[in-house]
Amino acid sequence: MVDLEAKRAWAVAAAVLDPEVPVVTVADLGILRSVEIDAQGRAVARVTPTYSGCPAVLAIELAIEAALRDAGFDPLIERVLTPAWTTDWITDQGREKLRAYGIAPPVAGSSSKRALFGDVVVSCPRCAAQDTSKLSEFGSTACKAHYRCNACLEPFDYFKCI
Repeated sequence: MVDLEAKRAWAVAAAVLDPEVPVVTVADLGILRSVEIDAQGRAVARVTPTYSGCPAVLAIELAIEAALRDAGFDPLIERVLTPAWTTDWITDQGREKLRAYGIAPPVAGSSSKRALFGDVVVSCPRCAAQDTSKLSEFGSTACKAHYRCNACLEPFDYFKCI
C-alpha cells in the first residue's frame, strides 16, 4: 500500500508546472528528484533547483506542497543541492514541450566545454534552421538566452546549458 501511495504522490508532484515555463512540469525538467512516504506517513518530495539563484524555486516548492496537500497527503519538501541540477536532466518529453512552446531546448551534453562556453549550434524551434544568432546572453529569464533565426527571422529563447 505504501508503494501505491508513493507512486500516487509522485504522480501528483510530477504534474506541477514550472511557473516560468508553464508547459513543462517539474518532472519534465528533472528537478523533482524523488517522492516517498516516510515512517511518519508524510509525502517527502525532494527538489533540486535549476541553479542556486533561481527566483522560482520557492514558488515551485510551494506548488508541489500545495498539490500534495490537495491530494490528501501530509507534504514535506526537501531541497537537495547535490548533485547540482544539469540541463541533461530535462526529459526528452520536456525538450519537445519546450520546442513546441517556442523555446529552443538546451543542447545535450551540458558538461562539455562547447556547451558551457556558448560554442553550440542552436536550432530554431519554429523552422528547425541551424542558422541562428545570439542576440543576448539573457532572455526572458536568467536561464535563457535570446536568439534570432536568420532563416525565418523569428526571435526565440534558448534554454541555456547548465
